[in-house]
Amino acid sequence: MAKLVDKKYESMSPKELMAAPVAALSGVSDADADALKKAFGIKTIGDLAKSKYVTAAQAISALADHE
Repeated sequence: MAKLVDKKYESMSPKELMAAPVAALSGVSDADADALKKAFGIKTIGDLAKSKYVTAAQAISALADHE
């Protein structure tokens, strides 16, 4: 988990992280998080994980791997 989230979130369980702000992810700045919120209404890691755009991108990637 240490490489996935910022230090202050490392002790949280995956379930707890789903409710954490998207800026808790390593490499996601507050400005990035604000842009995701404004563009797509994404506020938490859970929102990002369940986003229809992320789901679509993952599906396209999986299909491309099998071409």
